[in-house]
Amino acid sequence: MIQSLAHNAYELPPLGQNPSTSAQGTSPGSFANPPAIASGKAGAMTYSSPDTPGMPRPSDKTAWDFMPPDWSRLPGFESNYENAAAWAPPVGFTPSTQLEYARLGIVTPQMERVAQRETHLTAEQVRDEVAAGRLVIPANKVHLQHNLDPMAIGRATKTKVNANMGASPVSSSTDEEVDKLKWAERWGADTVMDLSTGGDLNACRNAIVQNSTVPIGTVPIYSMIIGRKIEQLTPELIFESLKEQAAQGVDYFTIHAGVLRQHLPLIKQRLIGIVSRGGSLLAQWMIRRGGENPMYEHWETICDIMREYDVTFSIGDGLRPGGLADATDDAQLGELVALGELTERAWRKGVQVMVEGPGHVPFDQIEFNMKLQRKLCHGAPFYVLGPLVTDMFPGYDHITSCIGATAAAYHGASMLCYVTPKEHLGLPKKDDVKQGCVAYKIAAHAADIALGIPGSRDRDDELTKARAALNWEKHFELSFDPDLARAFHDEDLDVDTDFCAMCGHDWCSVRISKEIVEFSSGKDDKYQWNRAKVTAALNPEQQEILEKRGVLSPTEIHRLASKTKKVMGAEADKGTCHSDFVDADKAKDLQDNRLKVLQ
Repeated sequence: MIQSLAHNAYELPPLGQNPSTSAQGTSPGSFANPPAIASGKAGAMTYSSPDTPGMPRPSDKTAWDFMPPDWSRLPGFESNYENAAAWAPPVGFTPSTQLEYARLGIVTPQMERVAQRETHLTAEQVRDEVAAGRLVIPANKVHLQHNLDPMAIGRATKTKVNANMGASPVSSSTDEEVDKLKWAERWGADTVMDLSTGGDLNACRNAIVQNSTVPIGTVPIYSMIIGRKIEQLTPELIFESLKEQAAQGVDYFTIHAGVLRQHLPLIKQRLIGIVSRGGSLLAQWMIRRGGENPMYEHWETICDIMREYDVTFSIGDGLRPGGLADATDDAQLGELVALGELTERAWRKGVQVMVEGPGHVPFDQIEFNMKLQRKLCHGAPFYVLGPLVTDMFPGYDHITSCIGATAAAYHGASMLCYVTPKEHLGLPKKDDVKQGCVAYKIAAHAADIALGIPGSRDRDDELTKARAALNWEKHFELSFDPDLARAFHDEDLDVDTDFCAMCGHDWCSVRISKEIVEFSSGKDDKYQWNRAKVTAALNPEQQEILEKRGVLSPTEIHRLASKTKKVMGAEADKGTCHSDFVDADKAKDLQDNRLKVLQ
């Protein structure tokens, strides 16, 4: 009867790929589109959200439609030429970029490594996605000689996160930036951009590249104008700076070539004008010199420099909106049309391309922005800053933006540029880097689960089982930040027992569920543990977490940091601890530190 009523009451939408490898739990699975290898689109494994009515349709073109003019299409492939067998390069051609290797049907070591990291893809599928322009592997040949661990950005892969950092004229140093680089890697950044505008830029960039295991990006125009006025910038200076940074091992360049003279009148009524540093500098150059954007005019020469080292384009959005009031306006969308053209021109030169996207967008406009780029740029990976979905929370913009970032990734973005609590306010410090990385790992992971990327929910399910078993150690071990989870738990209740301090024993729904015979919840043998035991001493990082929270007294934090299995020290004022598995008085004595240890 209940089942019959349920079926009459609702109907589920079509289901995509289940994000759980073994379909654990009772969820029906992802509501995203099912991944499929479309006819004639070998290797098309993209994951996507269902289109809301009125959204732009995907482009029917890929990088295969923008081949170099000296490549020849072979007879017999006039109607279906999306594979290496259909094309012949000129005599004596030597591939230099991942895109060119893929066009020749070659699986590179970098593609093999990507497949190892993206376990739902084969190396051949990675190759085919690169050849189609839907996936990039930012791997400068020089950086590969250092510590770079190749990775990929595209809709067939898990969503990636970028962390920005860099010294400014008023803050930071090379050593501090390298420290922030390693910290960003520690907290899950998949790439890092060095946006230094002060200090010894070359030395800082060199140190970051040589110490990085993740791809490094830069905005080369920052170095081009050090010590000179913007109107003094010449094509020769542009080429020289690009060659220097490529030779250092930079993996991708943000170049704002889509800001054109015809766009400048469109920004006059904006509330905040141009917020991109590169975009504003090039707009100023065009106004003072009276010419077209030199990056646009000399695009093919720039492509040749980047091709030599296999530097990937991250074509910059110099007219991105800097506030909700300017989002999705004619200037932003006009530039996006130009970015599509630049994508096609770069593909013809054999250079890998991703495209940068907006920063401040109302929540209701995010899907349109993602899907318009998908159409205009023919599926080239989209790399977005946020977007922020509200402007009135400075100091919390890592939160306002990761809300938008989750939607952006679900609707088509391949990489999310983090925003830290210092956004709009100052240069991020070490803890800001952590907060930005964590917020964006949450956004990326949430989108991967929603898209149904295989296995993306597996760790969540394992943590759920540990939580159901009230197995605290396993719970912390599986969490993204075990130190934070342990510190927060021990702040209230530093005995691991079969309930937490939020509910206490009598009100603990998880404990009660375990006692109901009909439920399987919490009964997995692999997750059972010896209940009610004293936790280990807090490590320095956990101690620092509690100090920053300012809830406990220094004496209590010291007690948590120094206790061992043999002795527990000072007085504590914690919640009552009682359990069905340990005598209540004995457990409470433990919590109040009057006994030494419960074996």
